[in-house]
Amino acid sequence: MPTPHHVPLAEQTRDGLVESIHYGSLIALGPASERPASAGHPGTTTETKVAAGDPDAPIYPRSSLKPLQAVALLRAGLELPQDLLALTAASHSGAAMHQDGARRILEMHGLDEEALANSTDLPYGTQEREAWLRAGNGPTQLAQNCSGKHASMAAVCTINGWPVEGYLHPEHPLQVLVRDTITELTGEDAAAVSTDGCGTPLFAHSLRGMARAYGRLAAAGPETQEGQVGYAMRAFPEMVAGEGRDVTALMRAVPGLLAKDGFEGLQLIGLADGTGVAIKISDGGDRARLPVTLRVLAELGVFSELGVDADALAGLQIPPVLGGGKAVGVLRAAGFLPVADLQSAR
Repeated sequence: MPTPHHVPLAEQTRDGLVESIHYGSLIALGPASERPASAGHPGTTTETKVAAGDPDAPIYPRSSLKPLQAVALLRAGLELPQDLLALTAASHSGAAMHQDGARRILEMHGLDEEALANSTDLPYGTQEREAWLRAGNGPTQLAQNCSGKHASMAAVCTINGWPVEGYLHPEHPLQVLVRDTITELTGEDAAAVSTDGCGTPLFAHSLRGMARAYGRLAAAGPETQEGQVGYAMRAFPEMVAGEGRDVTALMRAVPGLLAKDGFEGLQLIGLADGTGVAIKISDGGDRARLPVTLRVLAELGVFSELGVDADALAGLQIPPVLGGGKAVGVLRAAGFLPVADLQSAR
C-alpha cells in the first residue's frame, strides 16, 4: 500500500524555534444538516467539518476498535452492568478496580483467568505500574490493558456455546461477528488484517470510517447496542482508561463526549450530535495526540457551545517544554486546515 500523505499536525518549540514536528492525518465528520442527529436517530455522518492529511488511507485503529468490538459482544448476547461494559471497551491502567472488574466478568460466566488468551504485561498506568512492581508483582494477563475485552470475549463464547479455547482465531464465530460488526459501523470493508498487541485480530480501516463509527456510537439511543456502549463509557470514564489519563479527563470535562485512544498515536472522539473525529499521529508518538485533539474540538466549537470552562479542562494541560527547570517552549497543534478554510480549499 502507498505511504499516506500526512501533514504537520503538532510542533514543539524551544525559545521560539520549532524543534520537532509530528505529522499525521485527521478528519471530523458531522451529520448532514438536512438530517440532524437525535437520541433515537444518529443521522448520517457524511459532512466533512475538518480534514487534514490523508484521512482515507487505511490505518490500523488499534485499541480504538474496542468500543466497536464491544458492540459485537452485546449483539452476541453479552449482558453486563455499565461499569463492566465500559471496561470491555477499555485500555485500562491496570488499577485494582480494573483487574477486579475483569475477574468479575469471568466469574459471572463460570470462568477464571485460565480462559484469557491475551498477552501478559505490567499495568499500563505509570503510577499503577510502579505500585505493582513495588509489591513484587510481574506481568500478568489481568494486569494487561485489554483484559476487560478478553474477559468479555471469553464470556460470550460460554453464552453461545462456542469454544473458549481459540477464541482469537480469525475464523472463530466470535471474531467473524466482530469483523462484520466493524465493517457495518465503519461503512467499509477492512483493507488489511493483522494481529493486535494483545493477540486479537486487527482490521485496517480509514480515519473516515472510524470517525463515522464513533459518530454513530455517540449519537445512538440507549435502547441500541451502540448506545449502550457509548452510555457506559461516558458513565464510567475511569474504567475506560484510569485516573490521570487524558481520555478519562476529556469525558469528565465535556458533556456527551465519547473518547478512546489507541497505540501508535490514535485518538477517536464521538459527540452527541453524531459528529465523529479520528486522529492519527504518523510517528506513533503519544505526546502529540492531546494538543491536536483539543485544537480540533476547539475548531468544532465544542467547548464554547457546551459552556466548558478553563477549570473543567485544567486536568488536560499539556506539560511545558523545560530548559533548566523553566518553561522555554510549548508543544502545540500546528497550523492544519481550520474549519473556515475547508470549503475554499476544495
